[in-house]
Amino acid sequence: MLLYVDANFASPYALAVYVSLLEKGVTFETQAVDLVARAHRGPAFAETSITQRVPTLVHDGFALSESSAICEYIDETFSGTRLYPADRRDRARARQVQAWLRSDLMPIRDERPTFVVFNGATRPALSPDAREAAEKLFSAALTLLDGRTDNLFGDWSIADVDLAMMLQRLVVLGDPVPQRLIDYANLQWRRPTVQQWAHHKRPPLIGY
Repeated sequence: MLLYVDANFASPYALAVYVSLLEKGVTFETQAVDLVARAHRGPAFAETSITQRVPTLVHDGFALSESSAICEYIDETFSGTRLYPADRRDRARARQVQAWLRSDLMPIRDERPTFVVFNGATRPALSPDAREAAEKLFSAALTLLDGRTDNLFGDWSIADVDLAMMLQRLVVLGDPVPQRLIDYANLQWRRPTVQQWAHHKRPPLIGY
């Protein structure tokens, strides 16, 4: 099994798939794709990845991209830790959380890119648009947690990694974040499978 990831090991979407594979206990290899050099647009990678994006997983000759689709495929294919809740409605909510975090909150994603979490970098204060997006994030996260500080649905799910990743973009730079959400994000970050990704060797940042 082969997982294509970004060369900086900073993609939140590659993180979710990487953690999913580790949680299932399956053996896999990683291959870095240099997105800055646009290696994902090259003909060789395009032959493998229909959407020419990372992450892309290759399993028994089947290549699949788009991280949430890969996570669902992994959960349905392998035994081990459940990646999605057993309850039908909780499972739908977990998928909603994943879809939302991949399609919204763009000011946070622009102003707090994930390399600030994994490589360390200083960034300017949040813009008004980013602060507004942060408040939206906090409101949704607190509602979803419904008083819990451990996992969104009682038992851990891959949606917890996605939500914690979005919160960590703010937490690591000391942006104002409700303490309950800081505790939640840091708890998720201490999960051993997440730590394996967090401590992966990365090339140094240039120009930040």
